[in-house]
Amino acid sequence: MEFNEILAVGLFVGFILLLFSGFPIAWLLGGLSLLVAAVAIFVDTWMQDWLYATFPDTWLDLDWAYVSAIVRNIWDQAMANEVLVALPMFIFMGYMLDRSGIAEVLMSSFAQVFGRLRGGFAVTVVLIGVLLAASTGVVGASVVLLALLGLPVMLNNRYQPELAVGTVTAVGTLGILIPPSIMLVLMADKLAISPGNLFLGALFPGVMLGGLYITYIVAIGIFRPRLAPAPPVGEAVSLLAVVKLVLAVVPPVLLILAVLGSIFFGVATPTEASGVGALGATLLALANRRLDVKTLKEVSEATTRTSAFILAIVLGAIAFAHVLRGLEGDLMIENWILGLELGPAGTVVLVLAIVFVLGFVLDWIQIVLIILPLAGGLIGNPSQPSAGMWPELGFDSPSEALTWFTVLFAIVLQTSFLTPPVGYALFYVKGVAPPPITLLHIYRGVVPFIVVQAVAAVIVFYWRDLVLWLPNLALAPS
Repeated sequence: MEFNEILAVGLFVGFILLLFSGFPIAWLLGGLSLLVAAVAIFVDTWMQDWLYATFPDTWLDLDWAYVSAIVRNIWDQAMANEVLVALPMFIFMGYMLDRSGIAEVLMSSFAQVFGRLRGGFAVTVVLIGVLLAASTGVVGASVVLLALLGLPVMLNNRYQPELAVGTVTAVGTLGILIPPSIMLVLMADKLAISPGNLFLGALFPGVMLGGLYITYIVAIGIFRPRLAPAPPVGEAVSLLAVVKLVLAVVPPVLLILAVLGSIFFGVATPTEASGVGALGATLLALANRRLDVKTLKEVSEATTRTSAFILAIVLGAIAFAHVLRGLEGDLMIENWILGLELGPAGTVVLVLAIVFVLGFVLDWIQIVLIILPLAGGLIGNPSQPSAGMWPELGFDSPSEALTWFTVLFAIVLQTSFLTPPVGYALFYVKGVAPPPITLLHIYRGVVPFIVVQAVAAVIVFYWRDLVLWLPNLALAPS
């Protein structure tokens, strides 16, 4: 192993170890990158004799000029990036919908129709979660809201605690996959593919995953009814309850159509559609009499904090990636993976397995900003059609292959919210769950849903049209 490879490995391992220090992630990424760069420059400048005697084939591309280019990269990739403009608007949309009262109305209406069935309250949570995911895209808000609304109802109706808390936790993370998702915006930006195509590609897999959750819950209700019993007294579903359900579903569905429909029909770009979504969420809050100066202030402050948190990590990740490239760490990782000679399909499976394991120690932002560009480079590059494995995988273009791969990546990455020790959804739920719910209940409850997510990844892996049909339809000439 050459000296630059040792530094690259040290950069990765040092970052993972320092995560447990509790230091802010953005400063870890940027600070560790500059520290490793300083070590490389010092050794190459003041210890050349030792360096080339010990590592004769080492070639360091890190000097002051190269490191100073981090500033230019930050400007080009972050400050002047029009795609990232959509992030604050989608975040605002999510927080405003969280305050709009839509979820409470949906919970009441769905429970009147489905609550009389075995597992019906859990199915209700899934259906509301899908609508919230397609409306908000903010995982933390969805998980907390579903836990506050759904957990007491399920526990009061004698649901198994593990099933109740597992349903809430897993369903709340659908916002990371179902568009409009802030994660998909970042993914599209890092791989230089169309955010609109990625939104369309992720729509059917996200809804399918929600359907798989419902299938699992219904199966539990049939084969293990004690875990998800029906209410002691069942009443026939009235026409009035169905009408109330339809009326409750219409507002969020219209908002979803306004955001995704404007992208699908080419009326607006994803950035413009984010503004439509933010305005629509504000109007829904106003219609439900939940909009006042205090709410607007709190939502704006939460949006600013979340946007600043993400942008800070983006800046640190830009520095991290720049230094890693200077150490040829990206080539080292690529050569190591390709050297295993697993073939194109085997390489994709290996990458997804690595992402699953990394989800235990890294959160989704770090994996998207650091790992995704490295993994995506193996698949293809839209600006360099001759690069990557996309022809061997049987795709017509690198963009098509990257859209499919990114959706797969997103499904696997969703497990990072559910796997300890850094599964944020676990701690969101623990923070608002009633006293009978312990951390052990949460850990046991999410395991079946992680298995369901794995099944969804296998389906998307073999059924590519589930991802590509809608983007190809949108691109087809009229």
